[in-house]
Amino acid sequence: MLFVVLIVSSLVHLYSTAYMSEDPHTSRFMSYLSLFTFFMLILVSSENLISLFLGWEGVGLCSYLLISFWFTRTAANKAAIKAMIVNRVADLALTIGIIAAFFIFQSVEFAPIFGLAPFATNLSLVTFLLFVGAMGKSAQIGLHTWLPDAMEGPTPVSALIHAATMVTAGVFLIIRCSALFEQTPDVLLFITFIGAATAFMAATSGLLQNDLKKIIAYSTCSQLGYMVFICGLSGYAISFFHLTNHAFFKALLFLSAGAVIHAISNEQDLRRLGGLTRLLPFTYTMFVIGSLALMGFPFLTGFYSKDLILEVVAGQLTVPASFAYWVGLVTALFTAFYSFRLLYLAFYSPSRSPYAYLTHTHELSPNLAIPLAILALGSIFFGFFARDLFIGFGTMFWNGAIPVSPSSQIAGEFLSAGVKLVPLIGSIMAVLAVFFLTATYHNSLNRVLYRFFSHK
Repeated sequence: MLFVVLIVSSLVHLYSTAYMSEDPHTSRFMSYLSLFTFFMLILVSSENLISLFLGWEGVGLCSYLLISFWFTRTAANKAAIKAMIVNRVADLALTIGIIAAFFIFQSVEFAPIFGLAPFATNLSLVTFLLFVGAMGKSAQIGLHTWLPDAMEGPTPVSALIHAATMVTAGVFLIIRCSALFEQTPDVLLFITFIGAATAFMAATSGLLQNDLKKIIAYSTCSQLGYMVFICGLSGYAISFFHLTNHAFFKALLFLSAGAVIHAISNEQDLRRLGGLTRLLPFTYTMFVIGSLALMGFPFLTGFYSKDLILEVVAGQLTVPASFAYWVGLVTALFTAFYSFRLLYLAFYSPSRSPYAYLTHTHELSPNLAIPLAILALGSIFFGFFARDLFIGFGTMFWNGAIPVSPSSQIAGEFLSAGVKLVPLIGSIMAVLAVFFLTATYHNSLNRVLYRFFSHK
């Protein structure tokens, strides 16, 4: 987790030196950004619930400061307050959960709590409250409303919040406390349902957004749903693998979106973009790599974890697993559609930008381009090279830190042994979705769906 946070954070800091160079408050921005990373490092390196809570509240504070960075904008202030209030609800549950854990175990240290978990009573209350805390940070359904509005902050903030800090904290908490969750199957059932519902709901919400960054924000919410529901089915190692992979391609997508906004006079409405392939060839290439990785295109990083999630879930013959599988499969269709729609409206369609915007269009400076290139390499190769380490059969990578189910290791080995039909189902459905939905985009039925989905 330190690897994920520090790599992505370093690249975002480098990117920010160029992106925010003309802002009069750059020093304030960089200090908030560094503080954000500092609190996230406290959170992931803590050995007890109290220091984890300190980092947890710290990233919440920094998200407020960064979302409202341009505090003269009413929308930015409202979005920051919304993020703070929604997370207060979740953090109250987390606080009560920590207190309850202390009453049950007489300790807040992870080692004794996990050791005594099999013998504890009333553990479902503790794990339920911990999960509600995670729901707020990781924007699960019901407590997700702050995440799209968080786009009011500068684009590097969006990349940091969505790829390496803040929203991954909730998933990290579930994986960190997996020894507790494994003792409460009723709560795991609830986690599976919430994760699958979030993945589906967020994907439908992102289908018809016109704001460049909000589409990617809903995409984050949807992918967090995947990470959560596989945790509910005890696939913690796979969830962490997807979290790591997601950090690369989601940071790439957000920073590429920032590059478009930076180049086209701060315009982020897709209805006022188009025809950017020739004007911004490097940015376009980065966007395509990030989008294909998000869609789970074969042999890119997203494929090795996202399709593995669907494969492992398909192999579990239970009602919750079947529900999660079909919801995840439909969500993969929607993911392909909104990813392709974003590419089409921004790059392939005829230009709809005012002439004054296009005259000032410029490709990226080195400080903007280098982070994108590094993240693109991660989005292409990381999943392939790391799959045996994270999920390979018999790997000692986790060393007992989290439970690793045999089914996930066997599935991981099966996927790495060669390309079979089962792992490719999600990818095939994604490609079919692009062709089908593009062909019927102006159909009268779609006008009814358009009215429904555009209201999120």
